[in-house]
Amino acid sequence: MASLDGKVALITGAASGLGKAIAELYAKNGAAVAIADINQQAADAAAAEINAAGGKAIGIAMDVTDEAAVNAGTDKVVAEFGHLDILISNAGIQIINPIDQFAYADWKKMLAIHLDGGFLTTRAALKHMYKDDRGGIVIYMGSVHSHEASKLKSAYVAAKHGLLGLARTLAKEGAAHNVRSHVICPGFVRTPLVEKQIPEQAKELGISEADVIKNVMLKDTVDGVFTTVDDIAQTALYLATFPSAALTGQSIVVSHGWYMQ
Repeated sequence: MASLDGKVALITGAASGLGKAIAELYAKNGAAVAIADINQQAADAAAAEINAAGGKAIGIAMDVTDEAAVNAGTDKVVAEFGHLDILISNAGIQIINPIDQFAYADWKKMLAIHLDGGFLTTRAALKHMYKDDRGGIVIYMGSVHSHEASKLKSAYVAAKHGLLGLARTLAKEGAAHNVRSHVICPGFVRTPLVEKQIPEQAKELGISEADVIKNVMLKDTVDGVFTTVDDIAQTALYLATFPSAALTGQSIVVSHGWYMQ
């Protein structure tokens, strides 16, 4: 696998969970990384950990639903590191409720963070990736729910499906400028986001937390095992180092066989 020496990556939602794991692995493989998060203090702390381990990182305050903040944050990364090669659009939240009880404000919030955030960060990154056809790679954090539906997750499923369309369109538009795109589609990973869902789903479905894990989250996997943050980080590294545009516009499902394409 090729290294990321000399590459610059901007990763949203990277102060914790999947984003942080990707940032740490990218830094270990030579990339300079920008830890973008709505929480500036957490972003700075995550960047400090990478720097202390011998990597190169900065923290960036970024609300991915705020157009001005996204543009300013992305420009700050380029001002600091000189260019931008990789965008990981990872920031996300979860709100669960049946459709008939789903608040419109919650629906809009979910789509704003996942889908609007994907669009705004992409557009800001392309300003730099398209310049002189320098190129780059944009990776969206989708989900098995980019392909499958689950009860209580209408907004999440709709947003994650939408990222497939955005990535595929970018693959076609970006090709002339040497930009490639992908969607990583994890199964359930025991991040804080997923841990929070376990008691919520138990309450909504009227079952135990153990049953949520066994009979909801993992029932369709081949081995009843959670996907790990390292599984996803390694996939993001593979996609960022793939040598040609033979691999672009793809959704890569990492789910212990929950969904098979």
